[in-house]
This record gives sequence, structure tokens and C-alpha cells, in this order.
Amino acid sequence: MAIDIPSREELGRILKDSKRIAVVGLSDNPEKTSYMVSKAMQDAGYDIIPVNPNADEILGVKAVKSLADIDGHVDIVNVFRRSEHLLGVAKECLEIEADVYWAQLGLMDEEAYHLLKDNGYIVVMDRCIKVEHALTK
Repeated sequence: MAIDIPSREELGRILKDSKRIAVVGLSDNPEKTSYMVSKAMQDAGYDIIPVNPNADEILGVKAVKSLADIDGHVDIVNVFRRSEHLLGVAKECLEIEADVYWAQLGLMDEEAYHLLKDNGYIVVMDRCIKVEHALTK
């Protein structure tokens, strides 16, 4: 796949400059990776917006059904959905004009990547936001 990931320095700048993270596929189950990662980011001071149509509240925050339901600007859309869903989430990301599209560790989709890059987005794929945050502090 022809996917360019920003350098560790660039990832550090993104995380330093960002405050609001919409987490697509955030589970309300504390045993799930999406919950643990999002809790760590919330504990680090980030505003986490749970995007899960099947939950009312996660991490003490009212969940929204889709990215389009979020009021205000989103700095990072962090995706915890299987790779076949990345393109759909990328299209939603374009609609809300978030700054960064971040697909978690193990997730990649070349079509989604090129759609976003062609529209001027910063795209991170196959990287854990919690790990990158810890490495760039």
C-alpha cells in the first residue's frame, strides 16, 4: 500500500496542537481497546467525543450517533472500526471538516487514505494514538 505516515515529530505536533478527539467505534465496555485508549487520552486532558449509535454515554460523555451529530470543531477523528469501514468514515470526516483522520493500529485503507490526502487532510493509519502520545510527550 502506498500510505505515507507522518513522522513521529509530526505526530507529536498534531497531538500537542489538538484538544478534541471524536472516537468512532468507541465501546462502552471497559475491557475493549477503544475504551482503554480513549480513557487514557481523556485522562491526558483531551476532550473525547464518543461516536457510537448503540450507546447513550461513554466515559461520562454523551455519545453521538455519527460524526455529523457533533457540535463544534473536531481536531482528530480517531477510528476504531474494521478496515472495510474506513472509507465511509473518511467521507463523514470530510463533511465535518475535521483536521486529522487517525485510523488505529492494524487499520488501513488505501482508498480512504487517497480520498483524504487529495482533500488536504493529515492522515494517520495503523498507529495507536495512545502509544504515539506516550512516545511524543
